[in-house]
Amino acid sequence: MKADLIKYLRKINKKPSVQGKLLEQFISHGASTIPEMSKAIGVSLPTTTSALNELIKEGLAREIGKKDNSSGRIPMVYDLVPTAGYFIGVNPEMNCLALAASDFAGNLITEKTRVPYVYENSPENLEEISRIINEFIESLPVSREEILQVCVNVAERVNPVQGNAYNMFTFLKESLTDKLTQLIQLPVCIENDTRSMAFAELIKGQCKGLKDAIFVNVCWGIGIGIIIDGKLYYGKSGYSGEFGHMTAYNNNIICHCGKIGCIETEVSGRALKRKLIEKIKEGKTSILSEKVLKKNEDLSLQDILDAIAKEDVLSLATLQRIADELGKQLAGVINIFNPEMLVIGGEMSVTGDYLTLPVKMGIKKFSLNIMNEDSKIVTSSLKGLAGITGACLMARYRLLNENIDK
Repeated sequence: MKADLIKYLRKINKKPSVQGKLLEQFISHGASTIPEMSKAIGVSLPTTTSALNELIKEGLAREIGKKDNSSGRIPMVYDLVPTAGYFIGVNPEMNCLALAASDFAGNLITEKTRVPYVYENSPENLEEISRIINEFIESLPVSREEILQVCVNVAERVNPVQGNAYNMFTFLKESLTDKLTQLIQLPVCIENDTRSMAFAELIKGQCKGLKDAIFVNVCWGIGIGIIIDGKLYYGKSGYSGEFGHMTAYNNNIICHCGKIGCIETEVSGRALKRKLIEKIKEGKTSILSEKVLKKNEDLSLQDILDAIAKEDVLSLATLQRIADELGKQLAGVINIFNPEMLVIGGEMSVTGDYLTLPVKMGIKKFSLNIMNEDSKIVTSSLKGLAGITGACLMARYRLLNENIDK
């Protein structure tokens, strides 16, 4: 069944087709009637009906009932068949790994977060992530044969079409997707982690139905996902969104990218950790003081976020300064893109208003009034699940657009 389904999807994706457009309509708008689908994709009712019947025959679409609150003849509503196939999403963070499985309709059926894992550029690390993924797949309530694609998020520069990552697993001679496909024994694609999160917000979160939006991933580093005219913006090779590596400071601090004065050196989880440790060593008091000074243990970002949740004054004050600066830098993004919405997500977004309120003030202060009045500033509604949700949705998107994207 899986082989037949993939063969059919590849056939309709050799070039743009009505069936492919209908699948996109279901993904972006959910359950729809035939007249709604016909209008949305710009083809006649008979052509839409014929293509829909083919999708139903192939087990991809189904009737789900009649539309409520309709006058006259009540139209039938159709949607994707959830059990047509399944997808796996993987999102590595600095000290842990998150995994999820979704059905064909894009609903998460299970997730596993904060699996111990150290994100490093080494062959052993690649073997470890593959082992964790395979164990997760074996634990699922669906068989391996029902899984259609796996998507693994990767930080920073990623060319998803070629399947190459340029900051992680750089020792490989083959593409990362080819190696992961070999290790997992399932089709694999990769995506930039921030762009994957932005895609999740576009399909399932705050940006659903919007044309122009920016997603800001505030975590160990910082990046942006760009949505233009309702689609992700990739740039020529897929490297768009490296907001954190714009030079903004004369601070003589070397960024992990090798350059000096990047935005990340003052506005990121790395910066938060460095600044907090500096304050503690200067004699400022924090609930983390003993860990830094007496136990000489390395702080993780989660340690700091936990301290903020406990309202540790020094941690909160340090975050405030980071947030003020983030708002100032994002004001430039507002001025350039004039988005309908700017969504703040990533690990540090769990701090809520402690982060977002100073960011909003910074944007208002440093962006043009006529521009910031257009942009709504919100926190991710998907929170910590944005990465794995986006990876699952991206696995489905890549399968359904395999030939068209190339």
